[in-house]
Amino acid sequence: MFMTLLRKLFGTSRDRTIKRLTPLLRTVRSHEARINAMTDGQLRAQTGIFKERLAQGETLDDILPEAFAVVGEAAKRVVGLRPFDVQIIGGVVLHQGGIAEMVTGEGKTLVAVMPVYLNALSGLGVHLVTVNDYLARRDREWMGPIFEFLGLTVGTIQYDMNTPERQVAYRSDITYGTNNELGFDYLRDNMALRPEMRVQRELNYAIVDEVDSILIDEARTPLIISGRSEKSTDLYLKVDDVARQLRKGVDFELEEKGHHVLLSEDGMVNAERLMGVDNLYTDDSLGVVHMLEQALRARHFYKKDVEYVVKDGEVLIVDEFTGRTMEGRRYSDGLHQALEAKENVPVAFESQTVATITYQKFFKLYKKIAGMTGTASTEAMEFSQIYNLEVVPVPTNLPMQRRDMNDLVFATERGKFRRVCDEIVELHKTGRPILVGTVSIEKSELVASLLHERGVAEYQVLNAKHHEKEASIVAAAGKRGAITIATNMAGRGTDIKLGEGVREFGGLAIIGTERHASRRIDTKSPGCSVATRSRRWWIGSVATRWTMSP
Repeated sequence: MFMTLLRKLFGTSRDRTIKRLTPLLRTVRSHEARINAMTDGQLRAQTGIFKERLAQGETLDDILPEAFAVVGEAAKRVVGLRPFDVQIIGGVVLHQGGIAEMVTGEGKTLVAVMPVYLNALSGLGVHLVTVNDYLARRDREWMGPIFEFLGLTVGTIQYDMNTPERQVAYRSDITYGTNNELGFDYLRDNMALRPEMRVQRELNYAIVDEVDSILIDEARTPLIISGRSEKSTDLYLKVDDVARQLRKGVDFELEEKGHHVLLSEDGMVNAERLMGVDNLYTDDSLGVVHMLEQALRARHFYKKDVEYVVKDGEVLIVDEFTGRTMEGRRYSDGLHQALEAKENVPVAFESQTVATITYQKFFKLYKKIAGMTGTASTEAMEFSQIYNLEVVPVPTNLPMQRRDMNDLVFATERGKFRRVCDEIVELHKTGRPILVGTVSIEKSELVASLLHERGVAEYQVLNAKHHEKEASIVAAAGKRGAITIATNMAGRGTDIKLGEGVREFGGLAIIGTERHASRRIDTKSPGCSVATRSRRWWIGSVATRWTMSP
């Protein structure tokens, strides 16, 4: 009751945001009539005029209203998109170094264009950070022509680029890239033997898409550049064979929470016998004990098609938050080699750490950072304390049409997935497109196999095994009769657009099969929700959420 009274007196944080930024929004709109009347040449010339004004002492805040109006008009002419009021407000939040919390589908890609253009006028460089190479390339190809129309240069960083190509991209006014590549390039620059070998310039301003995923979920994830160790790879195969023969509860114990392995005295004796050595605790053999523990961890804590996949003879880590494979990433401390030995694929040489940095430390090196996401309020305190970033909720352009249903709870996993399939079959008869969310590759393939048994053959599976087809699968997910089974949809960055006639059927039907460890992923990914595991059996649940595009 007290909180209700406070909201009535002072309004919600969203209300206060609108009140604070409305005068600036009106100023932006006041310049539009004059700017809309400009020819293409006159509009393009504004970039030079803005730079000259900055050189004469004006600030970015001084020219913000006119710059936003100019880039908004350019967006309308080049890509046919005119920013809504709420998108302009989101752009102001990003320029001011805050986090714009915007509901999925509200056009965050266009929101970023305005502060990116404004800050690029300083000539110090702007980085637009995305979660994968595909989104970096897509956003550059989609929004890049707007900046080029206004006379700015645009670059993209991709995984397979060489040093000269990276230098050109980083020297552009605006650079699209992933958090991985930006971080690793920073480490490589600090290892460069000569200045001309460096690719980045001073870190000025970055807008981080899916900011909660990068700065919270992966904040302490270390980026590591490694050198080759001289340890023989054949030893991993021998140790894996020993680990396979040791008995749980007799030779070793598992500590589930910390993923620790504790070898018993009998286990050490058996391991020494199987390895053909007298004592594993001599100086020459001491490292083998660690390798054995890693081999046991690989066998008992890391499941294929959950934590990792095997593709083309290579073990690829699966990102637990997005369901994508993490190209170029490897587990450290011999764990990745243990997984390779377990899966009987070529074992790469173990590496030694040469340089490392976490995302948290890396992004704090920028003079100014900002972020966009659909779910940041739950971590607002952490953003404020660690990064000095304010989370600003931005209202939707139109009222929300999504209807969220209550969770359904089942005694067994079998019963849960049987109900999921019943729901899919019934909805499919109506012609509505259906999105089914799962938390792992294994579960997505289980749903697919159960549907196949029910005679439903027309479905698409989107997980780490098929991520190359991501864009085409997501693009078709809103068509009439489409069934899409996906792992974590959070941060995929592609809107599902409804096909012709679908709105009349009720829009996209979304069935979640399991709750995530992170509540934000459930919030962000309406297709990935609901179920928890008890200590003895599955307490499953299914939530059906109905989404209709306004």
